[in-house]
Amino acid sequence: MSGARLERASPAPAGQRAALRADALAGLTAPRKTLPCKWLYDTEGARLFEAITRQPEYYPTRTEVGILREQAPAIAAAVGPGATAVEFGPGDGGKAVLLLSRLQAPAAYVPVEIAPEWLDAVASRVSEEVPGVPVLPVVADFARAFGLPSGVPRERRLGFFPGSTIGNFEPTEAADLLRRFRAALGPGARLLLGADLVKGRAMLEAAYDDAAGVTAAFNLNLLHRLNRELEADFDVPAFRHRAVWNAEEERVEMYLESLRAQRARLAGREIRFAAGETIHTENSHKYRPERLEALADAAGWRARAMWTDQGRLFSVWLLDAR
Repeated sequence: MSGARLERASPAPAGQRAALRADALAGLTAPRKTLPCKWLYDTEGARLFEAITRQPEYYPTRTEVGILREQAPAIAAAVGPGATAVEFGPGDGGKAVLLLSRLQAPAAYVPVEIAPEWLDAVASRVSEEVPGVPVLPVVADFARAFGLPSGVPRERRLGFFPGSTIGNFEPTEAADLLRRFRAALGPGARLLLGADLVKGRAMLEAAYDDAAGVTAAFNLNLLHRLNRELEADFDVPAFRHRAVWNAEEERVEMYLESLRAQRARLAGREIRFAAGETIHTENSHKYRPERLEALADAAGWRARAMWTDQGRLFSVWLLDAR
């Protein structure tokens, strides 16, 4: 891996399988069946998500990238020179390349992700496309408390959390997450945060249920993953993907719906489904600016700036740690 040092602070793959098993058993034996959305992103899930971002209905990625490009001078001026960018969940590294190439003399790039194989690919891409910037990957679950290694520069840390991943967390969980970011980044840190904005039902539901069926394949891949990694026996074609807008909670909810009464086995347990019963797999909360600002404030961050697109579909925030 060129120009990168891998810091390991997470479970081995066997440990990840044990965590997946525990989460799946807890969620699928609950009165209302659930599976945590973080398990959507195995290698195949990540590939499918990248395909989702290219669908015409899925506006968040291209809109956020447009904001980052258009507002790059203002963002770079507000951040200042010599920043160490710490990205929580780097995806394919594309947004990191965009950010780092426009910041003034960035000191280092620190991608934080639970999957080592993803970090290898991200580190290689950033090292190649932004030469001269040290890449210091950290294997950790950023949804839990963690610390950055001693080799990460302490001055001028800039957290980077794009993609509106904040929306996958319940509001209280999102506040806790922002507090953990503040603790990991340390005093004087800043955070560049992407957040999707509230808009009409039709646009939102289409974004999470594209005509090509890519999001459906992404959601159903979670059952394939249970079959692959935990030797479960889910009949995947007997489920369908659903995405609905919950106006009261201001979030899109994703489900897997059982098309018939059926049974599946998982880790020695029998899981029963009634026809029409669902597994809740993901929430994607959408924010009004005042609500996001209040959330950040409750977590110890002060809003310094907000940038949005012309249609006010998406927002990018720069927050200062208080």
